[in-house]
Amino acid sequence: MSTLEIRDLHVSVETKEGAKPILRGVDLTIASGQTHAIMGPNGSGKSTLAYSLAGHPKYQITGGEVRLDGQDVLAMSVDERARAGMFLAMQYPVEVPGVSVSNFLRTAKTALDGEAPALRHWVKDVKTAMERLRMDPAFADRSVNEGFSGGEKKRHEILQMELLKPKIAILDETDSGLDVDALRIVSEGINRVREGGEVGVMLITHYTRILRYVQPDFVHVFVDGRIAEEGGPELAEQLEAEGYDRFLAPA
Repeated sequence: MSTLEIRDLHVSVETKEGAKPILRGVDLTIASGQTHAIMGPNGSGKSTLAYSLAGHPKYQITGGEVRLDGQDVLAMSVDERARAGMFLAMQYPVEVPGVSVSNFLRTAKTALDGEAPALRHWVKDVKTAMERLRMDPAFADRSVNEGFSGGEKKRHEILQMELLKPKIAILDETDSGLDVDALRIVSEGINRVREGGEVGVMLITHYTRILRYVQPDFVHVFVDGRIAEEGGPELAEQLEAEGYDRFLAPA
């Protein structure tokens, strides 16, 4: 069992006018086997939370702490966070020309485990995972995300998550840009990872459509860099029906 603890987290970004606060005291605990949906209007700080946890240099931690199984995450480099068991599926996955998907995945697995996976079993695992995600086997030989459609990039993110088996998976708007079929396939991949109960999931989304496939245990509403309300799956349905107007100050 693993636990990610976020306590009174404050984060700023540097602008021409100086440091601009984005997160203003976030408290959140995610344990193995739990799925937490993070919802909220644009600009509320959802993606800032994701990238701050992953160690993006753009975001400056100005207060608070983050611990994974008692370890100080904020003191870790980006690669140390990954080795500790944190995984980020990006809203806009980057292209890596010249690096094949197969080499990327095996190199990542080797870095995490400290030794290369047995080739015979690894090739089988990759092939099986790609088949489940309806990915053409030829993608294994293509450069990472280069020329991939939006849906293909998102499937590749889930492929990584299935194979790397993190402790905490942060999924930043994985449903954005997906058609109905791709959404279902990606959601099935997320649910496969959740089945063992060994992964804690932070699922950032604007909409409830992915939550119809990936049932959250908890829903947190982000407004102005803070968690404004928390609840169960019924809160997501309420947001779908009513929107975020009741959380926003009148103009």
